[in-house]
Amino acid sequence: MTTKLFGEPVQRREDPRLLTGRGLYLDDLAPGALQAAFVRSPHAHARIRDIDVSAAIEVDGLVAIYTWEDLPGALAEPLPLLIPHPALTHGRTAYPLAREIVRHVGEPVVMVVARDRYLAEDACALIEVDYEILKPVVGVEEAAQSAQLVHADVPGNVGAHLVQEVPSAAGLGAREAIDAAPHTLAFRLDIERSASMPLEGRGVHARWDADDRSLRVHSSTQTSTSVRMAIAAKLGLPLPKVEVVAPDVGGGFGVKIVHPWPEEILVPWAAITLGQEVKWTEDRREHFVSSAHERAQLQSVRVGFDDEGRILGLDVEILHDHGAYTPYGIIVPIITSTQLLGPYRIGAYRVEFSSIYTNTVQVTPYRGAGRPQAVFCMERTMDHIAEHLGADRTAVRAANFIQPDEFPYDQGLIFQDGRPLIYDSGDYPESLRLLKELIGWDDFPGLKARAAAEGRAIGIGIGCYVEGTGVGPYEGGHVQVTSDGRVHVSTGLTSQGQGHETVFAQIAAAELGVPLERVSVVTGDTRRFGYAVGTFASRAAVMSGNAIALACRKVREKALRIAAEALEADPRDLEIVDGEVRVVGAPGSAIPLATVAVLSNPLRYAFDAEAARATQFAGASSFDRPPVAEGEEPGLEGRDYYSPIRSTFASGMHAAIVETDPLTAEIRILRYVVVHDCGNLINPMIVEGQIHGGVAQGVGGALYEKMVYDGHGQLLNASFMDFLMPYATEVPLVETAHLETPSPLNPLGIKGAGEAGVIPVSAVIASAIEDAEGIRIDKMPISPSELFDLRRAAPGRSTAGT
Repeated sequence: MTTKLFGEPVQRREDPRLLTGRGLYLDDLAPGALQAAFVRSPHAHARIRDIDVSAAIEVDGLVAIYTWEDLPGALAEPLPLLIPHPALTHGRTAYPLAREIVRHVGEPVVMVVARDRYLAEDACALIEVDYEILKPVVGVEEAAQSAQLVHADVPGNVGAHLVQEVPSAAGLGAREAIDAAPHTLAFRLDIERSASMPLEGRGVHARWDADDRSLRVHSSTQTSTSVRMAIAAKLGLPLPKVEVVAPDVGGGFGVKIVHPWPEEILVPWAAITLGQEVKWTEDRREHFVSSAHERAQLQSVRVGFDDEGRILGLDVEILHDHGAYTPYGIIVPIITSTQLLGPYRIGAYRVEFSSIYTNTVQVTPYRGAGRPQAVFCMERTMDHIAEHLGADRTAVRAANFIQPDEFPYDQGLIFQDGRPLIYDSGDYPESLRLLKELIGWDDFPGLKARAAAEGRAIGIGIGCYVEGTGVGPYEGGHVQVTSDGRVHVSTGLTSQGQGHETVFAQIAAAELGVPLERVSVVTGDTRRFGYAVGTFASRAAVMSGNAIALACRKVREKALRIAAEALEADPRDLEIVDGEVRVVGAPGSAIPLATVAVLSNPLRYAFDAEAARATQFAGASSFDRPPVAEGEEPGLEGRDYYSPIRSTFASGMHAAIVETDPLTAEIRILRYVVVHDCGNLINPMIVEGQIHGGVAQGVGGALYEKMVYDGHGQLLNASFMDFLMPYATEVPLVETAHLETPSPLNPLGIKGAGEAGVIPVSAVIASAIEDAEGIRIDKMPISPSELFDLRRAAPGRSTAGT
């Protein structure tokens, strides 16, 4: 690399456009398009006996009404099960429009298309659906024990069951090791259901060109290339005739990785059928009741340990609520069960999970994707061990750390990518040292005592995590230098606000030695890059970043070869600085990269001054070079793909100080600190921004956000009036420190950072509340009323003001 752009805190290039209202989101497109709306089930479990559309037909401006019976061919079949797994023995997915049975409130039953959304909603209100109400199954524990079935052909409502076990060095199984340990503990943990709430909901716009028989779709998605393939498959279209573009996307957080959503194939199909543009944008209630949720798990833990707190055996049983369907497989509980080990060397480990159907919205990854549940389990276990031994919580963690000289470290499990769970790099003792220094851990007892003398209850908490990032199978990058000296970068994965336009430009500018302002970046447009996997699992920088770097290196090699001929120099003696190819040590001997781009594409026609330099006569006579070298493509451009041998593993540690109000039980975060290791930093400012946003979501998950279903499967808080999220005033100032242990697995030495901030927050806040109150906290999120009740129920505690 010839510049210092890699690793610099470059200002985000996206922000001026997005912050001044010049972003282009799905609903900004095609204001004159027909609009779709959906009749969605008001019942959690019911049989559809009849659909009467007669009253809706009279609505002025109505264009079409569709039910499942109107859907042709593959469109009438269930949606794909995207990630099958041997343990997912009873995977089930929904139909685009419900066929016979609805299995959660919000499932789409009828699609209406009209001149505008208002008229479409009017028609929806007039459609009468006759339901035979069936008994719903709500709550993962109830579903696991109930004779009532969500799917008639799924015994016990168990979609998947998986056990992984790693014996101790002495060959003991986890249960044997626990029974033989000097100390044992058993307890149960509970994480409630939550969901991502991007500013922009889902949305789809489709335009059919009947003459060309081609389809262009815009979708607010995290995976435009996969949506493209799904649409082509479901609608029976040749893949080259389908284009999918992700415009500006107002947040994703995992909910937009599912593909295809029913609307992503129904709207294009309607556009083809009607021969007109059709658009649908999700309203907020639809997002609550029909977009995916996450988090809900019950965890039963048994642990055996020695006098220093070293874990000799750990046995965890997990009940995972995956809702009514499993379109994304069992990725979430797999991640929970494997990432639970964190930065620790465990003597023997056994984990068993059952993934259960309930009559609730389906569960797919939400930022963190199973890791917050895993870290809550492991870190609560560490705190309970410390409490049992009367030991410092950090000392117990340190006693169990994997040491820096033990990398790569094989945990003996199979990760979500189907490959061994092998940590590539890290320095957990140093992370803990930095964290303790940053939060003032050793000085906190004095601070706590002074607060107590003032009648205030404060507590300190800690949480450690390891995050698998950069999941395969691949991503690609294309880089082109044009005759104006500009560098055009494209990659297939999509952006939802992460700063890809900035960091990918930094990588290209650093690799090619050009000023940052000469680099443009396009993501999520299948017209520019047709093959990709998607944006999830903190993988964008690792996957596309390395692919772009590799593509740049191809371009650089070609540029040096062409320039060497023009300058009569050895390519090894050349460098590219500020967009100019120079002979090292010979300041006057140089050629602009723009000219190299011209020379790479010999032309017959001189349509401008630059092109004249590359015509068949001028080019050859000026530089005495064959028009195109044998086997070489014209143009100064390159394409490459990066496919990892396995995931990289970022890590970090968080600590917080909280205060609990003695009267109201309100919980206030006084300080929050983060030590984070994502390998080599491309842009530390963007990494910090990701951490800050993640912590904000984590605070929501720890103290506010939960989806509350009643026994009838009705979501009781399906609006922002009742679903609570933290305000900016409730999110603490986040203090950060960075540790860089480069990954040896990829050329740039980087690891992912996108989900890091959210992962340990619930564990950290629970630890701090427990320290402040002296009350066991084994369920999250926790509200003031729940803390108040815990106080009242605690032996020997009297609650002030009661």
